[in-house]
Amino acid sequence: MPAPHLSLGIAVAASVLLPWRIVAAEPARRAAATSTDKSPGATIVPPQLESPPVAPYPTGASGDAVVVVTVTVNADGSVRSVSAEPNEPFSSAAVAAAREFHFTPATRDGRPVAAVIRLEISFHAEITEPANEGPETSAPASAPNPTPGATPAPKPPPKAIEIEVRGAKLAPAVVSLSRGEVRQLPGAFGDPFRALEALPGVTPIISGLPFFYVRGAPPGNVGYFLDGVRVPYLYHVGLGPSIVHPGLVSRVDLYPGGYPARFGRFAGGIVSGETNAPQSVAHGEANVRLFDAGAMVEAPFANGRGAVLLGGRYSYTAAVVSLLAPNTALAYHDYQARVTYDVTPRDHLMAFSFGSYDLVGQTQNNILNVLFGSEFYRTDFRYVHDFEDSSVLKTGVVLGWDQTRIGDQRNSQDRMLGVRAELDHPLRKSALFRAGLDATLDGFSADKRTFADPEDPDTIRFNNLFPPRSDQAAGVWTDVVWNVNDRIELTPGARVDVFGSAGASAVGVDPRIAARFKITDKLRIVHAYGLAHQPPSFVIPVPGLTPGKLQGGLQSAWQTSAGVELDLPDDIGLTATVFHNAFFRMSDVLGLSAAAGREGALDARANGQAEGFELFLHRNLTRRLGGYLSYTLSRSTRDFDGYTFPSAFDRTHVASTALAYDLGKHWRAGGRFVFYTGVPTTNRVPGAVAPAPDPHPPRDPAFYRLDVRLEKRWQLGISKHSWISMVLEVMNVTLHKETFGSNQIGPVTIPSIGVEAGF
Repeated sequence: MPAPHLSLGIAVAASVLLPWRIVAAEPARRAAATSTDKSPGATIVPPQLESPPVAPYPTGASGDAVVVVTVTVNADGSVRSVSAEPNEPFSSAAVAAAREFHFTPATRDGRPVAAVIRLEISFHAEITEPANEGPETSAPASAPNPTPGATPAPKPPPKAIEIEVRGAKLAPAVVSLSRGEVRQLPGAFGDPFRALEALPGVTPIISGLPFFYVRGAPPGNVGYFLDGVRVPYLYHVGLGPSIVHPGLVSRVDLYPGGYPARFGRFAGGIVSGETNAPQSVAHGEANVRLFDAGAMVEAPFANGRGAVLLGGRYSYTAAVVSLLAPNTALAYHDYQARVTYDVTPRDHLMAFSFGSYDLVGQTQNNILNVLFGSEFYRTDFRYVHDFEDSSVLKTGVVLGWDQTRIGDQRNSQDRMLGVRAELDHPLRKSALFRAGLDATLDGFSADKRTFADPEDPDTIRFNNLFPPRSDQAAGVWTDVVWNVNDRIELTPGARVDVFGSAGASAVGVDPRIAARFKITDKLRIVHAYGLAHQPPSFVIPVPGLTPGKLQGGLQSAWQTSAGVELDLPDDIGLTATVFHNAFFRMSDVLGLSAAAGREGALDARANGQAEGFELFLHRNLTRRLGGYLSYTLSRSTRDFDGYTFPSAFDRTHVASTALAYDLGKHWRAGGRFVFYTGVPTTNRVPGAVAPAPDPHPPRDPAFYRLDVRLEKRWQLGISKHSWISMVLEVMNVTLHKETFGSNQIGPVTIPSIGVEAGF
């Protein structure tokens, strides 16, 4: 069978000669115009590839495809960033290949400059001719001898091993999931953030609930960011889809500990969602499922210098839930809007606004009683300047408004103003200096209505914990990504934060260092160490609800990990990591439920630690046969009132494994198996004095579930990139119930039949 191949053209100038197809003249002129500035009389030479490009035809894919890739080329000829129009799995293969290209840099008047160009990468699957069909179809016994002195025919690009797409070069000890891969993960429903539970180090509270412990740190100590903007959470209530349309997300990074210095103010892990770069061609996605519908569309303007994106999701869960529980109300929706514009080839503006709304309630006598209601909104204004020496300056201002209503308590609100700046400056080819500053001002308030008895002790304690106030936080940070040689990469860094709340203040100094040591071409050793500080936190991330007055001081955590990365045959990657985290003055109401002397001890603090082993065996799920094995062995304890005992959500074993397979003819099927052991049993009477906690308590039974996914995709004739899919997906198809304490929960089973389409 002839090997599949690709063709590639560069949209820069017709003088760029390659044995691949050149893009049409009009895109070529536009790309050349955006590659440098328009200084009068400037002599501009576009970048050129130094060697023939090689990219893989994605295993498991079928048919032909063309992917337009936008590449930012540094002044030294290296690739700074790559983005592509969505057309998986071809987009992932195209982006991965383009990141490995190296160019002779563009020049202006003879001086190297950064440039932005467009590449068109075409994938062609050659048809296998039937064998043994007679002499007409038989292959020749031998190739004819070449004529002496004749020029040999050019060979097609060699078939390369598929490269996993990881976007920009990732820091050591981070796990990243691309949206294309997450889409194939059974039980995640195509939502990148729901896939976090599949990663090592992540311990679920309850199956289906999108809040987790990360290496022993409670949900309230895990920070969530979207394009660098802090958000309260990344999931809707109930079924838990992400708060942004999946088509907008390019990847999700999990930093379980020792995270980069640009992130701060969280004593647990960091979850960072990165959105797709603006596209120079119109594209969109839409989906309709049993419980919600969503869409996203982006279109360029001003000859590709700008782009407008609109997206959102609306649930009709209430109508579905009402069939099973007529008095229950459950609703959520979100929106996204983004405008980008290149003022010059080196000056870029962006305005990105997004928001989320969630409601859970019960109807009695035609009156809706809100059990939980939350909403938050963000608008981020950003300016990016690219310097001639490949330095990049990013500045931004973000406005936010959060609100939450819990039961009969008041509406708690937060108005936020944030500013930030970041500079990336290459010191030389082997080092990148990064530094930044950020500051936030949060104004917490409550509405004037009274939903509870003001003399009730619980109400008094609640109001004291969440008083109206202004909180301030400001920080500076710096780090250096230093490639000491071709085998050692070091990233030392530090940040300093100053906190203020209701007249109290505190300072956190957080040193960090990460390292990657290349032992062989296939084996690397990775270390990450860091200290992190955080103000008091709530049980789970809730908009507008943050404890004030810096009661009990800052929380802090020493985060350490060491591991190995091993490249196995057939593009299988293996990561094995040991970790140890030490916690001090931790706000962990959930973890202390076995020892707190009263219910709802929201202001209780404890020390503790978590240690364990993580294993991640992975082959990209977009391959014809892909899958992973994720396993965490851990122990998380708390020290409280002189006692040491397991955290209330300590699970000794957490495992997840999945397989996805291309059945052919655009059918794909997959399954995922999730298993974890039970949490410690408390059996404490509410309101009673807590007995001495048992250091070795009995545990609830283990839980397992099976998720399945089946998809059929059709290519549409509207354009070469248009498609439609029918997706059947079920989380917990076995209807297994989970035991928590003396109660059985569930079965938490989510069926989904949906239609997805894109162009």
